[in-house]
Formats: sequence, C-alpha cells, structure tokens
Amino acid sequence: MCGILGEWRFNGEGIDIKSFQEALSLLRHRGPDDEGYVLFKTSSGRWEAAWGEKRGAFFPPLPFLPRKGLEEIGKDHDLILGHLRLAIIDLSPLGHQPMSSEDGEVWIVHNGEVYNYLELRKELEKDGIEFFSQSDTEVIIKAYLRWGIDCVKRFNGMWAFAIWDNRYKKLICARDRLGIKPFYYWRDERRFIFSSEIKALLKLGVLPKVEEDLLFDYLLYGLLDHTERTFFKGIKRIPPAHYLEIERDGRVKLCRYWDFDICKEVKGCKEDDHYASVFLKGLERAIRLRLRSDVPVGSCLSGGLDSSSIVCIASRFHRMEGTSVVHKTFSACFEDKRYDERPYIQEVVRKTKVEPCFVFPSARGFRENLQKLIWHQEEPFSSTSIYAQWEVMRKARREGVVVMLDGQGGDEQLGGYHKFYIFYLLELLKRRYIMRFAIEFVSVIAAIDFLKSLNLRKGIHYLPFSDKILGVRRFLPFPFKDKKMTSDFRYHGDLGERIKKDITLYSLPVLLRYEDKNSMAHGVEARLPFLDHELVEEVASFPFDQKMRKGWTKYVLRQALKLHLPEKIRLRKSKIGFITPEEVWIRGELKDYIFNTFQNAQFLPMYVDVDKLKEEFKGYLSKKSSLYSSSHFLRFFILEHWARTFL
Repeated sequence: MCGILGEWRFNGEGIDIKSFQEALSLLRHRGPDDEGYVLFKTSSGRWEAAWGEKRGAFFPPLPFLPRKGLEEIGKDHDLILGHLRLAIIDLSPLGHQPMSSEDGEVWIVHNGEVYNYLELRKELEKDGIEFFSQSDTEVIIKAYLRWGIDCVKRFNGMWAFAIWDNRYKKLICARDRLGIKPFYYWRDERRFIFSSEIKALLKLGVLPKVEEDLLFDYLLYGLLDHTERTFFKGIKRIPPAHYLEIERDGRVKLCRYWDFDICKEVKGCKEDDHYASVFLKGLERAIRLRLRSDVPVGSCLSGGLDSSSIVCIASRFHRMEGTSVVHKTFSACFEDKRYDERPYIQEVVRKTKVEPCFVFPSARGFRENLQKLIWHQEEPFSSTSIYAQWEVMRKARREGVVVMLDGQGGDEQLGGYHKFYIFYLLELLKRRYIMRFAIEFVSVIAAIDFLKSLNLRKGIHYLPFSDKILGVRRFLPFPFKDKKMTSDFRYHGDLGERIKKDITLYSLPVLLRYEDKNSMAHGVEARLPFLDHELVEEVASFPFDQKMRKGWTKYVLRQALKLHLPEKIRLRKSKIGFITPEEVWIRGELKDYIFNTFQNAQFLPMYVDVDKLKEEFKGYLSKKSSLYSSSHFLRFFILEHWARTFL
C-alpha cells in the first residue's frame, strides 16, 4: 500500500519539482518506508530516476533504482511520477518505485496489492519472462508487457496504478474492480495530475471549490461517493473497474473492463448445500490469498457475521500451517452495553485462540480527533462510526500490525442490511408469490431482534416520497432546495438492481473511502476478502433465497460456516455493526459543540437556513423531534468543519 502522485504538462513546460515534492510529502502517512521519482522529457523519451534524498547506488544496477537525489535533477522535464512506499511484499530495495521494465521503456507507480501475483508470475515464467524481484508490482509491469492493459482482467486484488509507456507516449491509469483503492485526478487543457489523495492535488494548484450538486445530495439524503465527481469541483475519481488512457495532446479516454450481473431469481434450481459449498470455497480462497504478506497480518473483529467468519477461517489456516504466529484481532468496545459487542467477540476469541486487542472510543476522543479525521477523509462523512474504525487502525499500527483483514462488502452482497428484507418482501408481492410472502412476513414479525434493529427513520429515505415526509428541504434556501439528485438512490421495485447499486454506488463506495483513509492514515493496509471479485461474481449468481430466508439475512453464509462460526454468532439476528453510541454522544457531551458550530457557522449559511437548523436541533435534544436522527444534524456539523479545513 502506498501513495502515488503524477503530473503531465502537455505543452512541454517544465515541472515545478519543489512543489511536486511538497505535494507528495502530504501523503507520507501512506508510505513511510521509501520515496522515489522518475521524470521524463516526453518529446525525446529521455528520463531520470531519483530518490527523495541522495543515496548510494544499489546492486544490481537496475534502471529504476536511482543514482541521484531529486535536487540533482534538471528542470526541463514535462512528466513526473512520484511514489511513497509502505513495504508489504518484498521488503528489499528491489521493491522500490517508480519501477520500470529492464529497458526503461515502461514505468509504473502502484498503490495496492495483486494477490495472485505468484500464479501470474509462474504463467509468465513459462513464456520465458524473467524476474529480478519478488514484488507484485514487477508482475504488473511484466503482465502489461505481455498482455497490454487487458492484464487487469487477470488480476485478483486491489489497485490504483499509473503506467507510462515511453514507446507510445501514453499514460494509462487503472483502478480495481470494486474501487477499493482511490485514484483522484484533475485535468485542463494544460496538464493532467493524479494522486491517491485530494490534498496533494490542491497543493499542486487546484482551487478548492465545492461541487454544489454533490453538496445537495449530501445535505438532503446523506449521499456520498456515488458519482465519479468529488466534493471538490473539477476533481474526479476513476470509477471502479475502469482505466484512463491519456494521450500527448491531452485527450482522455475512459474504458470499463469488468462488470457483473445479479441473479434475479427468487429460488435457485440447486440444493442449499451446493450454494454453501461454493460460497465457503470462494471465501476460503479469498482469505488465503489475502494472508500473503511479508509483514504481520491481523483482523478487525466486530462480533458480526462477516468479521467473525474471516477471523475463524484465517486462524484455522494459521493452525493448519503450523505457524507460531498468533493472529491479533482489533475491536471497538463501549461500556454502554447497548452498543458493546464484547459478548460476541469473546465467543470468537474462545473458539480461535486469537489475541484480542480492544479500543474504547469516546465522545471526547471524537472531538479531539475530528480535525484529523476530516483532513484524512478529505470529503464529508455523516456518522461517528468512522471514528471507531480510526481508533481500531491506530491501535493495530501501535501493536506492530501492518496488514488488516476486514469484512467490508458482505452486507451489500448478501442482503445483510435489514432494508433488503423489506425490499425482498415487496419483491415477493410484486411477483405474486403470496404463500412465500406470508411465510417470510411471519418470520420477520417473529424475529424480535430484527424488528428492534430496524431504523425506521433511516428507512424512510428509501421511499420515493421521502423528502416530503422528512421535510429536510426546508433547511435549504431557494433556489438551492429546488435542485434534483444527481442519481436516484431510492427503491423502485427491482431488488436485484438495488443490490447491485448498493455495491457499486450507494453504500459500499463511501465505506471503502472510510476504510482506505482510516487505515492509511496510520500506515496500515486494509484487505477485504468479501470483495474478491471471483467471490462477488459467485454470490451475484445466487438466487435471493440464498441471501434472505425465513427472517434470516446472509442465509448462505450461515449455512456455509456451520462448522466454523460459534453458534451464538451464526444464529444471531440482531445487527449492531461498526457503530458508536452516536445519539448518546450528540445528546450529551457533543451537544454544545455542535450547537456552537451552527451558531458560529461561516460556510453553512450560504446553503442552509441556520436558524431553522438550530431550532430543529433544540427540538431533537429535547426529544420532541422524532423524524430526524443524529445523522441529519451530524452531516451539517461535519460539513461546516470540512469547509473550514479545505475551503
């Protein structure tokens, strides 16, 4: 995992090397182990590689291993690639980046991991291709030389990389299938710049202006990361499963290389055991690949189905291999038993003999870390749960764990959110499966824990007339309140399409941003087995009744993990998730802080009727306002602090 940055000036104008190095330094948290650059004069193909600071030459004398410091490089280059490394695979200098082919004609800066690099390497070696390192980055270069940009279709992993092909004077930028790793870019007629994080683009001269369409979606519906645009006007992200080709004249072509379809059958033609077997094999394969590392690997553990499944399988692999490595787990806990998952976490610990580590996020800690959270997240957020994850990743790094497995993606694929069950019932009615609807409806009513966990206020958002019920528009002044959503996230009667959109647009992308920024803020690589693309394709082919049945969510996972999960977890219907006592904090320790933020707001009054907002917040604190949840007020609060930080 690393930080990457690049700039190409189309008119041949020389790069401002000092400004570029300062911009890259803002990403130091992403790659504390190494720093490297390569600069090109694209018209002639001439290039020079450099360290961030002068060092001695390494043996063997490979083209990409620099012999100069950046201060020794000339100033007539019009393309530069920079890299900050977090060493995970091949910790030697041979894993240095930017990395090149042996002839120096193809260069790469890469953030992420290609987990099946060993299998690809063997395939390439059969074709007579030789390797000089043990890194997955070299496999990407050799795969590109062998198969062109179609090589991405062979990768299993997460990545955001840029390849400069000196032969064709072309820059190719690619992002992984599910968008696990970030890739931001900005362009005009004069230059193209890209980065792992937005702050580096701002440092290179992009003016920080708010993208008002996305601001509207966020304020009214809490939507984030659902388009290729960002909160910063003009700064975009490469969509998942896409790559960009940038030509010398500044032309940019965006291409999709992968997609998947959701099965829309209610019941499949095969037995439950078949689906359970396919799922278990796929999850085991995904976890085994993601345990490949030259540094310690641990796991997030919330006590839910997804993270518990990962920990149980990963610890079993360690035992099977007879290693002395003790798998460490990291959990956020609370003294308030309503939000505390320790009873479930301890079930996993007893079964697996892992070494548990705990953090205890607090309202005070949230306030003290708020500015750091905003600085690293770069775009707004609307939940304090992001802070719990922040503390978990910080604890992992302090314990010497550099790679963390986590369960993101399981809920979106397997119908884990209880809203999906409501949509499933509507789907059965639409298809006139009356008997099945009756069975499922009775099962849901009988599941008391299920009903308790339903957030009706949040659920209203998914109705086509939600803004009329909630009336959030009244906080927004004319004409801003008459804007329309950039995309409609509400449910319109197609469960399969809704599941896919939650994976690709409305739910997962923002969680992946939180995961990446929180982990990389502490120099930790997060790996997500449920987002193995082969597993995603397999689960997508399962019928609805493998995801939801008789009041159970994630039905196939519960069946597949019968021999691996503690029964107390496998059979639980309540869902807490990675949350904090947010309402308690906001009604208690944070209430004055939030109200004073509204009272002294500088940015909000341009888009929000602050007087009405304060009035509604007072009603919420006195519990007279029942339609608004804590997240409504938190998003206005975070927005004001975000604007103070970046605008």
